[in-house]
Amino acid sequence: MGILFRIVIGFFCMLGVAQAEIIAPDALIKTTADEVIAIIKQDKDIQAGNQKKTLALVDAKVLPHFNFARMTQSAAGRYWRTAAAEQKQALTAEFRNMLVRTYTKAFTVYRDQTVEVKPPRMVADATEVTIKTVINKPGAQPITVDYEMEKTADGWKVYDVSIEGVSMAASYRGTFASEIQEKGIDGLIKTLADRNASAANAPLRKAETK
Repeated sequence: MGILFRIVIGFFCMLGVAQAEIIAPDALIKTTADEVIAIIKQDKDIQAGNQKKTLALVDAKVLPHFNFARMTQSAAGRYWRTAAAEQKQALTAEFRNMLVRTYTKAFTVYRDQTVEVKPPRMVADATEVTIKTVINKPGAQPITVDYEMEKTADGWKVYDVSIEGVSMAASYRGTFASEIQEKGIDGLIKTLADRNASAANAPLRKAETK
C-alpha cells in the first residue's frame, strides 16, 4: 500500500507539473513563429524550394498546434452533423493536407518577414482566446493575422485563422457547401483529395530571400 500510495502521489505531482508547463497562447505563437523563421533563414534547401524539407518543417513545428477536427467542422458547417464518422475522418484528413500545402507555399515566398504578437486580453481561467499578430515585411503593408485558440489537455490549439479579418474556416464554408450540395460529402472529399494530389506533384517556388 505504501508503494501504491507513493505512485499515486507521484502521478498527481507529475500532472501538476505538466499543467504548470502549458505554454501561454501568445508565447506559443511567438515561439513557433520565431523557430520557423530562424530555420528558414538558415536552411538553403527550404529557400530553394525543397518540398520534402518544407513539409517536414510544417509537420514538426506548425501542425501540432492546430485542432484540425474543429477547423474542418467549422468549415463544413451544418453538413458536419449529417456526415458519418468515416466521412468526418476523411474530410478532416484532406482539409488538413490542403492547409499543409497552403502553409508550405507561404514559407517558400518568405522574404525577411517579422511577426509581432500583441498582448492578449484574457482572464486567468480562459479556455478560448484570440491572439492578434502582425506580419511586417520590408517595403510592404503590414498584414494582420489573428489566431482563434482553445485550451485543451494537450495545451493551446489553433482552431481558426483570420487574415486581414477574413476567417479561414468561414472562407471555405461557402465552397464546401456548394460542393456538398452538388456532389455530396463524398464528392467534396474526392475533390479535396484530387487537389491535394495535384499539389503534391507540383514543384514549390523558390523562396524569395535577400
